[in-house]
Amino acid sequence: MSHDEIVWSPGPFTLVLSLADGTPRLSRVHLNGQDVVRPATPLPLVELGVVGSGRSWSARRYVDSLAGNRLSYQRHALQADDTELVVTSVDESNGLTVTTTLSAVPGAGALRISSRLVNTGSLDVDLTWITSAIWGGTLADAPFESLRLWWADNDWLAENRWTSATTREVLPDLNWEAHKIDPRGTFARTALGAWSTDGTLPLGVVTDESTGLAVGWQLEHNGGWHWQAGERADGLYVSLLGPTETEHDWYCRLAPGQEFSTVPVTIAFATNGFEGVVAALTAARRYGRRLHPDHTRLPVIFNDYMNTLMGDPTTAKLLPLIDAAAEVGAETFCIDAGWYDDDAQGWWDSVGAWEPAPNRFPGGLSEVLDHIRDRGMVPGLWLEPEMVGVRSPIAESLPDEAFFLRHGRRVVEHGRYHLDLRHPLARKHLDEVIDRLVGGLGVGYLKLDHNINFGVGTDHDAISAGAGLLGHNRALLQWIDGVLDRHPDLTLENCSSGGMRVDYAMLSHLQVQSTTDQQDPLYFPPIAAAAAAAIAPEQAAHWVYPQPTFTDELIAFTMTAGLLGRLHLSGHLDQMTDAQRALVAEAITTYRGYRPFVATAVPFWPLGLPGWEDQWIAHGLRDDQQTLLAIWRRGGDSDSCIVPLPAADVEVLYPKATDATIERVEADGVPAVRITFPHTHQAVVLAVGDRSAQ
Repeated sequence: MSHDEIVWSPGPFTLVLSLADGTPRLSRVHLNGQDVVRPATPLPLVELGVVGSGRSWSARRYVDSLAGNRLSYQRHALQADDTELVVTSVDESNGLTVTTTLSAVPGAGALRISSRLVNTGSLDVDLTWITSAIWGGTLADAPFESLRLWWADNDWLAENRWTSATTREVLPDLNWEAHKIDPRGTFARTALGAWSTDGTLPLGVVTDESTGLAVGWQLEHNGGWHWQAGERADGLYVSLLGPTETEHDWYCRLAPGQEFSTVPVTIAFATNGFEGVVAALTAARRYGRRLHPDHTRLPVIFNDYMNTLMGDPTTAKLLPLIDAAAEVGAETFCIDAGWYDDDAQGWWDSVGAWEPAPNRFPGGLSEVLDHIRDRGMVPGLWLEPEMVGVRSPIAESLPDEAFFLRHGRRVVEHGRYHLDLRHPLARKHLDEVIDRLVGGLGVGYLKLDHNINFGVGTDHDAISAGAGLLGHNRALLQWIDGVLDRHPDLTLENCSSGGMRVDYAMLSHLQVQSTTDQQDPLYFPPIAAAAAAAIAPEQAAHWVYPQPTFTDELIAFTMTAGLLGRLHLSGHLDQMTDAQRALVAEAITTYRGYRPFVATAVPFWPLGLPGWEDQWIAHGLRDDQQTLLAIWRRGGDSDSCIVPLPAADVEVLYPKATDATIERVEADGVPAVRITFPHTHQAVVLAVGDRSAQ
């Protein structure tokens, strides 16, 4: 290590910070003998928009800030095991001290970055944006035109739709030689409001398909964020940010002595392309989350909602479902929406008190919960904690300041108010609800939903609505930790109209993620197959809702969606024949036999990431000793598909009784299997290679 650079080698990669001009700049990331980041003109470790400073080049790009380029290196520190590097720098003209922490994920090519800004000067400092991470020279050894950028569109009922384009398809060639100056444009993805994944996932990947080198990223925030990729003279830069003034009405004024912390991000490096980045991100997701027994136990969850009771639970409807769920092997039974309301006007705009509806449960809700426990399952309930309906008594008992406000008025959306968890009375109300349900009724599982996006946030007790939302976002995570501190055996599911808040701010605290609200089993495979790119498989709960009207092939088709993640079982099991229930039970027994593998394996896609209309979809999990692969046929004229697979034994795990055929072939010189499904909608789960390590 010279006086002009900091060299950090925490594991598979080496990171170099240049100090040549006094400003810490990311100058190189070296992985397994190859450079994945190497700009000719390194960017500052942190770029920031300070009012009164601005940028050196006017553009819609979060780069080239004067303040960032003024940061002067002060010191750095390494942990004894080299897993953490802390770099401190100062912008003396604004009196800002910036401390950036880079934490490596042990054994993986991934690191987590966040910064803390402290006003150590004598005047207020106003900030309009701050990068959580930024770097230039991405995959600099490859021609710019050969780089491929990956992102995922994410909409209600149509989650996890990955796509890609070459950098030149999204960043046109402007003939740099003719102008000798950088472009003004970028390719960007942004989430707005309280739904962090409404429209797009907080992920991106850049690959060089000729070499397999790849860089990916994940923004870990449960509100608004922004990432952008753009061209500079020395190649592709990537800038990752939490909320900004332009996109999110976020603004920060630091008085002397005050501080602000950026949204954390994780960056992953790989030499084996997109799947290598996902493997590194999966390791980071597992390493960075709160410890909880659910992550290794992976109990099978029955939830009464999807295509079953649909928000209308009663004792009479639940008891036979409970018996049937226990019979097929479910281990948790969650009563979903509607348990708290018997109002003729409906429950949507009256939620908030979370008291059992007596007319639904003549013997009391405890009778049903006791029956769940008597059948050997953990009882669960659905909650939407941040919501209070306009007709709820809680709307009157709490002051305006406990809710989102804008311009002094309560924000209303679709008949609901939104609690502001910065307010002590809002937190007190929810703590009392949780403690009553868990401590009083013995509930061991809570599904926490969030079905309304309230826009930019709340400007009460905040300089801007975006700043108020960020405060609430962080208070929500603190509240969740408080719940789990008091009730460590409680399992919490994250849901937001399915997959509208799928981020690792939430999932580093909550144990399970509902992946979608999609009710059509034929649309579920692309959602389930691609989910593992965004969620650790053991946290990804996929609805499987077999019905008495389904053929055996369709029962197996829908059950397969949950077998490489978390089984989120529903359906009228109580109305099925014994043979149909046996087919469901077979899937659960099979899953329970290998679920420890799900909690440690990494995903892959031998047919590529699924397209929304793809007729054949393949998604697998693997480790050094074994591979499981789910394959679906979703219509079309062709009854067979060739899937690249290593030369090894192939066994059908589920369903055992199948008319599918599998034969070993070679395709383009690569070992493969030909799968033939005689039915237009059919699926199997295969075991490939040695499964003895289970």
